[in-house]
Amino acid sequence: MGELLESRRATTGLRIEKLRERFRDAELLCGQSACVYATGSFARGEASTHSDLDLFIASKVVLNRDKKEKPGLSRLNEILVEAELIKATREQHIPDFSGDGAYLKHYWVKQLVTELGTRKDDFNNTFTARLLLLLESQPLVGASAYSDITKSVIAAYWRDYESHSSDFVPGFLANDIIRMWRTFCVNYEALSQNVPDKERAKRGLKNYKLKHSRLLTCYSALLYLLGAYSKNATVSPDDVEKMIRLTPTKRIEWLLADRDFSQAHDKMRDLLAAYERFLESTDFSEEEMIERFLDKKLKRALFESGQKFGDLVFDVLSIVGRGSRLHRLLVV
Repeated sequence: MGELLESRRATTGLRIEKLRERFRDAELLCGQSACVYATGSFARGEASTHSDLDLFIASKVVLNRDKKEKPGLSRLNEILVEAELIKATREQHIPDFSGDGAYLKHYWVKQLVTELGTRKDDFNNTFTARLLLLLESQPLVGASAYSDITKSVIAAYWRDYESHSSDFVPGFLANDIIRMWRTFCVNYEALSQNVPDKERAKRGLKNYKLKHSRLLTCYSALLYLLGAYSKNATVSPDDVEKMIRLTPTKRIEWLLADRDFSQAHDKMRDLLAAYERFLESTDFSEEEMIERFLDKKLKRALFESGQKFGDLVFDVLSIVGRGSRLHRLLVV
């Protein structure tokens, strides 16, 4: 691990602990029934001074007096929790939630599970909330509820595990991860042909981040699943719980620590080094980054680095996959 990534992890960890301390009132409101989890650069352990905070609220299922299911966090307490989150982030001088708070939403685990694979999944944004929970999340409030909710979501993907525990292929989750990546893959350049240069630069910046942080979020999880399957000819729910506790870069380090994947270790080191260069190149405000992307020569160089990063991910995937059943499922 390089110095920049090590430094980012340390400072992000301290900032998360400060947020957890500040969220004490939200902790009381959530109790054992709900949680608040971070996604994005904070959850990945790589936040810079310019990073905003992406949060989701999730609650368990509880029963009302009539024994009917309802979210563990009431509507009024949800409003109070949101108010606490907004005040706390402003006190910590973190940029306001994107979209004027439009994405700061509350989901209960029944939604995350029952809408899996349905048309409602995209419409209600449960797909994004669920996948980011599994791919890049850190609990800031309600660690116990967070653990229970993640287990429930994993169980929904591993519903056939009991009858195939010795040779379980996590195709359901793998397909959803690939779907998440394809969802991210919006061709900003093609959409920017008839817009002002500054707007085109802004979309180019999103494309650049897509080809590094979003790519690693999705494919580090696929690599972890491939590694677990390659070693054990199955993937258990416990394996996925361990994966969730690791950030995307730590999943690569997990593979680096295993001699069974030594053939890919040089490529993995190159991958982490390239990712650090990406973090360094984006350590500017959004306004400054847009100005950088107005420089056509620099923009071209950054895009070329994104292409090379994708090539490295492909190389590692090919080596770790070893032509296994799960590897084949990812390709065809």
